[in-house]
Amino acid sequence: MRLIKQSFERDGSGLVTLFPEEPEDMWYAYNLVRPKDLLRASALRRVTTESATGSTSSTRVHTTLTIRVESLDFDPQSSQLHVSGRIAEETKFTKVGQYHTLDLELQRNFTLTKDGDEAWDSVARGIIKESCDPVRSADVWAVVMQEGLANLAVLTSARTVLRQRVEVSIPRKRGGRAGDHDKGLEKFFQTTLDTLLRQIDMSESKPILLASPGFTASSFQKFIIDTATRTGNKALLAQKANLVVVHSSSGHLHSLNEILQTPEVMARLKDTQYSREGKLMDDFMTLLRKDDGRAWYGPNEVEKAVEKGAVGRGGGILLISNALFRAQDVAIRRRWVRLVDKVRDVEGGDVRTLSSEHESGKRLDGLGGIAAILTFPLDDLDDDDAEGAEAEIPDENTDGIQI
Repeated sequence: MRLIKQSFERDGSGLVTLFPEEPEDMWYAYNLVRPKDLLRASALRRVTTESATGSTSSTRVHTTLTIRVESLDFDPQSSQLHVSGRIAEETKFTKVGQYHTLDLELQRNFTLTKDGDEAWDSVARGIIKESCDPVRSADVWAVVMQEGLANLAVLTSARTVLRQRVEVSIPRKRGGRAGDHDKGLEKFFQTTLDTLLRQIDMSESKPILLASPGFTASSFQKFIIDTATRTGNKALLAQKANLVVVHSSSGHLHSLNEILQTPEVMARLKDTQYSREGKLMDDFMTLLRKDDGRAWYGPNEVEKAVEKGAVGRGGGILLISNALFRAQDVAIRRRWVRLVDKVRDVEGGDVRTLSSEHESGKRLDGLGGIAAILTFPLDDLDDDDAEGAEAEIPDENTDGIQI
């Protein structure tokens, strides 16, 4: 993402103009745009005109529209963001109050305006800073497979995206017919390799994790190298050092969580955000199992710990899901923003915002979307919360978070 312009007022209102350059930028835009914001972007609008004789004709025109945002629809597979709302500024082709859906596109500017007190809060500004950081963690490719099934996924600094699923029927090994199995396996490997080559940029050097139960992954690695050697594909052969073979319990995508905890993978990915988030959740779960009062989760419990000064300097860490900041209710979002600001700016603690699109973020969502590692143990934080309700993580079709 490229920052074209930004202008913030003292009361927290203001605007930014951003230029999305890659699909990952749409994920950041999805976390940045909120209902009631003003969004200005290029649009394709169907316009109906009436001639002097009374006949009508319909044409599509390119224009620039400003809408008051009402809803968002993000497709994580295609990284497409559709933003719907009422037109806020009249144009030659539209009137104020008409509905329109803007499709944010790569390589096209969009301007986002937020009104009201604290509209551009610390979390929103942090998203801008992170999305425009040119040294964001590089992508990591993963092929999680078993005989006849392969899931090709890409791990970015913000999310995990399943790019392609490959399924090929492989005959079983039976007496006198082992050749059919070998042919089926070779066809499966070739199909998976062809799919992988269509997805990755061979000019870039990034880790490619090959994971499976048994020896499927190591056999696929050998197939890749043999194919590159036989065909003289120097670009593919150059990827040899990037191939990392690891064991997994299955060929399904959920096995990624255990794969990323293996020592060989952690060594290769030690500087990526994904790995750091995963280790944080592992550390938290280890403390939680010890039950020594240094690990707490849930909105009320964590807020109490922060009030007591236990999430501050000396090792205090607040873990919070970015899904909590997508609440449509301004008061609810402000609750979490103020908690983040207090831990980071007042108490001096560390704040880690985990992506709900990563396995580590999903684990945190299962704990209510918020947790904390304390600098000193506290007991009985949950004694007064039997009647309290916990935060709910909104999915793509809900209106927000309910407390």
